[in-house]
Amino acid sequence: MTQLAQHLTASLREHLPRERRASVHTCDADAYSFQLLVTFAARRLSKPPCLLQIEDIDVSMILAFLEHIEETRGNKARSRNARLAAVKSFFRYLEHRVPAVLDQAIRVHAMLMKKIDEALVASLSRTEVQALLNAPGVIIRYS
Repeated sequence: MTQLAQHLTASLREHLPRERRASVHTCDADAYSFQLLVTFAARRLSKPPCLLQIEDIDVSMILAFLEHIEETRGNKARSRNARLAAVKSFFRYLEHRVPAVLDQAIRVHAMLMKKIDEALVASLSRTEVQALLNAPGVIIRYS
């Protein structure tokens, strides 16, 4: 079994900010994602967070966590996908450092993001309409 804490700490403190040059906001968002996940997993497994193993964070645990944040916390698909992206990023980090979890990492990487409906533009502002009218080669036909 492999301790989660040491690898998670190294990922958040060293790998993301220094090696990946992630912004402070990305590092904070990933840290918060793991705060939620670790708290959820520890409660579900009835063990202190410091005793969690990487193997405890398997696909079934991640899926249960994602369901939890949507149903209990009221997060939308976009937030759910951000949390999953943080987990996938961590498992990419682990692939190079803990070969024993390669199979687990493959299963985590296979997890799908939730589809998000893109918002359509409801209307154009006066400036946007004028810009369209002023665009060269635009022919506007009225019926």
